[in-house]
Amino acid sequence: MSSILTNNGAMVALQTLKGINANLTKAQNEISTGKKVANAQDNAAVWSISKVMEADQSTFKTLQSNLNLAHSVVSTARDGAEDIHQHLMKMRDLAASAGSDANDFGTVNDQIVRMKEQIVSIIDATQMNGVNLLKTNPIGTATSFSVLSSLDRTSGTVATTAQSITVDSVDFEGDIEAATITTITDSTTAKTAISEIEALIDIANTGATKLGNAAQRISDQSNFVGELADSLTRGISALVDADMEEASARLQALQTQQQLGVQALSIANQAPQTILSLFR
Repeated sequence: MSSILTNNGAMVALQTLKGINANLTKAQNEISTGKKVANAQDNAAVWSISKVMEADQSTFKTLQSNLNLAHSVVSTARDGAEDIHQHLMKMRDLAASAGSDANDFGTVNDQIVRMKEQIVSIIDATQMNGVNLLKTNPIGTATSFSVLSSLDRTSGTVATTAQSITVDSVDFEGDIEAATITTITDSTTAKTAISEIEALIDIANTGATKLGNAAQRISDQSNFVGELADSLTRGISALVDADMEEASARLQALQTQQQLGVQALSIANQAPQTILSLFR
């Protein structure tokens, strides 16, 4: 039935064209922003999930930076411990050279004293970012150094639990710097000094090993956190990034549909004109 009051064909064509234009706008936005979910209006659930993931990804990147700095702190201490170990080895060799009464004990003892002073200087100078793990108190009055290593999120919530890596001081200040070595005056005191130095070598060896293990643990955690951040980046991309090939093809199809929709609306708008011919 034809009516001069209501053009059903035009109404249908207009609604179809509006739907096409809305989809066309969406496709154009996807191409211009590169995102299929650019805001909460596009898809509230996906947008919310992606924002939580983005927050975690940013946090993991920050954690990785902190872990890298902590690795430098511990590695610096390890280098100092290894250097001290080398100095102690040389001191033992010097003491061993005084095992004969034919040696100049005074000269040997002076050399050992100077090397001990060098060790004290190394202990005092081996710090990074204000942290010295060779000291009794690496930071202030603390006896250890901690770095935030991860955040564990409770499933289905935004609550997190912090995890840290703690590195204890090897306390070369108390165990090596404060240690006394017998003054070498003859072969007997030389033997005593050798035993004392060997005990310090064991302390230095143990300390360097502990610091090396801690540095490796921090390095492994840094790599792991970096991989988590990269994984989250890929996950966010899968949720919100637009498939540019698909969006481009859809845009072209919608542009064609738009042209056809305009033509259909034009034809529908001409339909009432046929009613006038009935009165001619």
